[in-house]
Amino acid sequence: SIHVVTWNVASEVPPLDLSDLLQLNDPNLNLDICIIGLQEVNSGIISLLSNTAFEDPWSSFFMDVLSPLSFVKISHVRMQGLLLMVFVKYQHLPFIQILSTKSTPTGLYGYWLTIAKTHDPLLREFLEGPLHFPPTYKFDKNSNNYDTSEKKRKPAWTDRILWRLKRQLQARSFTPSLPAPSFTLSLKSYKSHMMYSISDHKPVTGTFDLELKPLLSVPLITMMAEGLWTMENEMLISYSSTPDFLSSPWDWIGLYKVGMRHINDYVSYVWVGDNQVSFGDNLKQVYMNICDIPENEDQYLLCYYSNNLHSVVGISKPFKVRDAGGRGYYGSEATGSEANP
Repeated sequence: SIHVVTWNVASEVPPLDLSDLLQLNDPNLNLDICIIGLQEVNSGIISLLSNTAFEDPWSSFFMDVLSPLSFVKISHVRMQGLLLMVFVKYQHLPFIQILSTKSTPTGLYGYWLTIAKTHDPLLREFLEGPLHFPPTYKFDKNSNNYDTSEKKRKPAWTDRILWRLKRQLQARSFTPSLPAPSFTLSLKSYKSHMMYSISDHKPVTGTFDLELKPLLSVPLITMMAEGLWTMENEMLISYSSTPDFLSSPWDWIGLYKVGMRHINDYVSYVWVGDNQVSFGDNLKQVYMNICDIPENEDQYLLCYYSNNLHSVVGISKPFKVRDAGGRGYYGSEATGSEANP
């Protein structure tokens, strides 16, 4: 399932709880992808300079909420006060390739959207669910009352979710020849969330069921940590690739804690070409220095990043590194089976 959020946050900071917005309390909903679009994120000069050096508060908040649920941020686009983020369950990463985003600065007022769709050929290709929720603008902040100021703006549906299906993928020279994907997308829920009142807009969400025949049946890279991983040695990583995978000297393998927030959230990494120690019949090995990793009970996993495909193409099973008590865990075991040091 795919969950889409749109919200004009009026330069406010995140509220304490967004469980309802993200549908985290729905036991029947198994989300795979979360797409979050925010408008009027604080874009003052001090805020923008701070966000250049650090994550902006909204990105950090959503990563804090979603990473414990196995979601990883794979895309982040910021245009002044507009912010778009895409999160996916980490087990799907090897099957998401050549990720790219495009942005066009534009906007349409709520009532004008319906009129524009009747005249614009491109907009007519977009679909929308029925508006079975009340207008989402303009509210008095911290209330569910429509505008009581002197202007008394007329309520409007200014917060909308539209979608269009693109049936063909653009192949690149370094990707194998693949058939066109077969998929269907159906809207299951389209609603506003009146409980959130920090802004003069109410957020709107759409939840979709996506049926997709994957282009790959197995990841391009199969990888595992070899033997007993301790914090005192350089450890071996074994991996193999499918016949049509084209490697690059700039490919790298990252070591992550389970619950990583984004692809650059590694605790250590190694360049595949620089640290290769052996290779045979499609089985290669590289070593990684993990002496600087703090001793703890966290689980880790390995991700192989392809420079050509700009994406993760292989993930190991979770494993533990030797803990402070002297016990170790074999990296190749999926559940982190104990072993004597």
